[in-house]
Amino acid sequence: MTKRNIRIFLTARNTADRLTEQAPLSFEPDLRGVENELINVFEDVEFQTVQGFGGAFTEAAAVTLQKMSPEKQREIVKAYFSPESGHGYTFCRTHIHSCDFALGNYTYVEPGDRELKTFSVERDRSALIPFIREAMRTAGTPLTLFASPWSPPDWMKSNGQMNGGGKLLPEYRESWADYFVKYIRAYEEEGIAIWGVTAQNEPNAAQSWDSCLYTAEEERDFVRDCLGPALERAGLGHVRIIVWDHNKERIYDRAKTILSDPAANRYVYGVGFHWYSGDHFEGLAAVQRKYPDKALIFTEGCVAFHEKTGPWESGEQYGHDILGNLNHGMSAWTDWNLLLDERGGPNHVANFCSAPIMADTQTDTIYYQSSFYYIGHFSRFIRPGAVRIGFSRYTDRLETTAFRNPDGSVAVVVMNRTDEEIPFVLRTEHGIVETASPAHSIQTMVY
Repeated sequence: MTKRNIRIFLTARNTADRLTEQAPLSFEPDLRGVENELINVFEDVEFQTVQGFGGAFTEAAAVTLQKMSPEKQREIVKAYFSPESGHGYTFCRTHIHSCDFALGNYTYVEPGDRELKTFSVERDRSALIPFIREAMRTAGTPLTLFASPWSPPDWMKSNGQMNGGGKLLPEYRESWADYFVKYIRAYEEEGIAIWGVTAQNEPNAAQSWDSCLYTAEEERDFVRDCLGPALERAGLGHVRIIVWDHNKERIYDRAKTILSDPAANRYVYGVGFHWYSGDHFEGLAAVQRKYPDKALIFTEGCVAFHEKTGPWESGEQYGHDILGNLNHGMSAWTDWNLLLDERGGPNHVANFCSAPIMADTQTDTIYYQSSFYYIGHFSRFIRPGAVRIGFSRYTDRLETTAFRNPDGSVAVVVMNRTDEEIPFVLRTEHGIVETASPAHSIQTMVY
């Protein structure tokens, strides 16, 4: 009987291994009935299907990309979007007019234009739209792209400004819903399909940048009475609506308030979440248990600004959160900025952050963060349409997940955040493999 080989890809601290393919291993028969140090894979136990992995097209990322040489621009786009040599990103986000990672507050209409007659995405044509188009060309397939607003125009809000929170004034709810329609149509004319929208980015946070507050009831009512019907009237009922789009600690409460209303529920495709308030993986599981027909989508996450390559722990933070989210029902994952400059921007309120790829626009140098490699252990090997399958592990010092891809291959991810090498025996229906997880490493095993 021919032995089945396993391909192994490794990223490890204090080594040169960065998504580096190792010597293959082969399954051996489990003749001894191994009991100890096992990671079991149960291929006939199935959970959610993955839609994809990706990042966010922001004005900051797009402007930074344009400042790099043509060669470096191609390298960056290929690193994320090439299905052959890059991460194979397919599930991405962008913003509806300005966000904190824009060069300033801006909208698509003139002040007071309630009928939206002046609507234009002309500003986005300079950098943002070309970035999206180049990513689409490099991916070789249409991207699943969703868009989020950070704030309505200032004149639609209770505080009279885009920054600092405030609320959407009731008399502008219909106009604001129609604004989404105008945006989707405008991007269609640019050759970019908008797959979905979120109702509001971080509706529970009054930030110093573009932001707007909604209670759970207000978000429910806006989706039910305005946004959903506006999309339907425009023939855009296929555009998915994602609610919440904020941290996990209140995801169940928000979902319950919105989805327990049947009229709102019918418009909602899924519940989006960020990571800034901690793990709360159990909250995801609660939403999936209560509303199994709704997708759980990670819509944003990033770390604080660090120069050049930054700390190794940033990658481990990404790996830990992705693993926990996947194992509690997440079906799609979207990082925040695809690219930022040497200052962690540009950002119009000095809210500087890191991205998995940082670009020094003064020296035309690219810096790949540890997070870039950790993300790749998922996005390169867990492809759209993959189904999460069952597993068990002998120790919580190893964080693990397993997926079966549409082509029949199985990807097992094993991460070790400790200072020690940890042995394990991978056991599947094909046999066993004795191996180890190096200290501060992540590996993907594919068979």
